[in-house]
Amino acid sequence: MSTIPHIRFYDGREAPCLGLGVWQVTDDEAVDVVGQALEMGYRSIDTAAIYDNEGGVGRAIAHSGLPREDLFITTKVWNTDHGHDAARTAFMSSLEKLGLDHVDLYLIHWPVPKTDLYIPTWEALIQLRDEGLAKSIGVCNFNRDHLEHLLDATGVMPVLNQIELHPLFQQPALRSFHAENGILTQAWSPLGQGRLLEHPLLLALAAKHARSAAQIILRWHLQLGNMVIPKSVTRARQAENMAVFDFELGEDDMQAIATLHTADGRLGPDPQRFRLPHH
Repeated sequence: MSTIPHIRFYDGREAPCLGLGVWQVTDDEAVDVVGQALEMGYRSIDTAAIYDNEGGVGRAIAHSGLPREDLFITTKVWNTDHGHDAARTAFMSSLEKLGLDHVDLYLIHWPVPKTDLYIPTWEALIQLRDEGLAKSIGVCNFNRDHLEHLLDATGVMPVLNQIELHPLFQQPALRSFHAENGILTQAWSPLGQGRLLEHPLLLALAAKHARSAAQIILRWHLQLGNMVIPKSVTRARQAENMAVFDFELGEDDMQAIATLHTADGRLGPDPQRFRLPHH
């Protein structure tokens, strides 16, 4: 039985606050990686068309024998499939690869303001939601102005925005805007792509709580109210990432981690400029 707490979207649906990300996991690898995670108690899996592993994720789901309603499956529309019809076609292709009749969450992967098609793309997602094919809809890597544009154009806010977020790049203004508008914040690269695991402050907190630095970071995210999807292919690391619900960071610990934020701490692309293949 999964012990991961759930978090509620403004649309009334719920998702586990911690899931497994499968960026850079090959299609063949995904069968075992996702399979062992599901066995261990993970119920939320985050993939994307561009990861090219939806088929492997789908096979792992089929092999797991778990009831579909116990799983929370997320995928994303890629930058080259923006526009109403293209997004719908891309969604159907993802659904077929996953071997599912619906996904729990469908996301726009990047806003790609250069092509400026994220509004018709969003309208396609609203339609997929209304048809029950995507239970909830959201976005990734959207800045505040992109989110405001969505709301002005369609009246529909995403249930969540999946953004780069880790102690070196904490996105306080965007998180605050999310909170004001009922949008959940989900962190990709929640561990800063491994760059933080030797940080002296985090190692000191790890020693204080008898935990790993990764567990300290994930716990920090969860206490901020962030959803997290750490990627790991090893059983030991998957188990470690999941074992973060039986301890708590103190207010002083949280404040110490807050000091690690830097304005230029972004490790991935800038959403305002990005349009080429990437995470």
